[in-house]
Amino acid sequence: MAEQLASFAARLAGACRAAGLPVGPDRAARFAAAVAAVEPSTAERLRHCATATLASAPEHVAAVQRALEEVLAGVPEVPADPADGRRSPARAVDGPAGAPAPPAGPPVGGGAGPEQEHGLVASAREQLGGRDFAELTPGELAALESAMRALRLATPLRRTRRTRPAARGRVDVRASLRAARSTGGDALRLVRREPRREPRRLVVLCDISGSMSPYARAMVQLLYCAAGGIDAEVFTFATRLTRITPALARTSPAEALARAGEAAPDWSGGTRIGESLRAFNDTVGVRGLARGAVVLIVSDGWDTGDPAVLGAQLARLRRVAHRIVWANPRAHRPGFAPRTGGMAAARPHCDAVVGVKDLDSLPELLAALTGTASRTSSW
Repeated sequence: MAEQLASFAARLAGACRAAGLPVGPDRAARFAAAVAAVEPSTAERLRHCATATLASAPEHVAAVQRALEEVLAGVPEVPADPADGRRSPARAVDGPAGAPAPPAGPPVGGGAGPEQEHGLVASAREQLGGRDFAELTPGELAALESAMRALRLATPLRRTRRTRPAARGRVDVRASLRAARSTGGDALRLVRREPRREPRRLVVLCDISGSMSPYARAMVQLLYCAAGGIDAEVFTFATRLTRITPALARTSPAEALARAGEAAPDWSGGTRIGESLRAFNDTVGVRGLARGAVVLIVSDGWDTGDPAVLGAQLARLRRVAHRIVWANPRAHRPGFAPRTGGMAAARPHCDAVVGVKDLDSLPELLAALTGTASRTSSW
């Protein structure tokens, strides 16, 4: 029941405060909302909900998990089978719909089964799919992790200098002569090869200014969850350019976001898009990183600098990049048109401008990256 979930959240918040953590009623409410949205099926997922909503710093995670274990230890167990009286590891904590709370699931690193995982993805999509990223709490954003993992970022293929065996293609003379040794020198079979194709590099330039902070966090989480085998380089910018690719490797989305914030000292600061693009072009972009790559710029276009600088730098980038996609959360608003400021200067140099503000709008972005979407949005 909802009352029992609220009571459980209040007890957990009290245990966190007793451990010296700054957990007030607002964070307790976020935890309860995250549990209601995710409907965690294992204790591990319940711990994810707790750390995402109650820990305000990396050093608080261990204390939050200890507080959760203490509160769960105080909840009576219920029999799994009344016939034999055995105890079940499930705790008698009811969720908003009266269902038993998550059982003590697999050890850390485990997960729900395929059917449970599918249910969690469907639940997250149904409840949060149309919610603006700016309206989501940290717990609700974490709840979208499974749904984002169901997506796949892809870029167009490019020909490489490496080759692979093929039924049709150029004759590999050396390989054909080696094969002829087994037939007395007669080349009865010609060995052919064709160029190998690989996905193009994805370069992401993400605006982390105050107006873009919630969308930047969602995009960083998407890159972590759905990148697959794409060779991706990620930079953030506001008043300066920061490479955060190493911060996104081999860690959870929540920790990746925390590391990204530490690596980018101007998170939630002002915005100088043109100057940041100049720094990217001058250092690594035009020199090679952006050559033949798909460049994704995530920004609302609110630039405190000179729009002419932005236009000039995008023109430089356009000459070396394979494709430039601009993701703007404001593009979904009725009547939006890039007639002034940064977006007006950027539009002529973009292959696609898409509105990305929630989970439901991400397929449009994925299509734009592969080149299967239109050049611009409906405007």
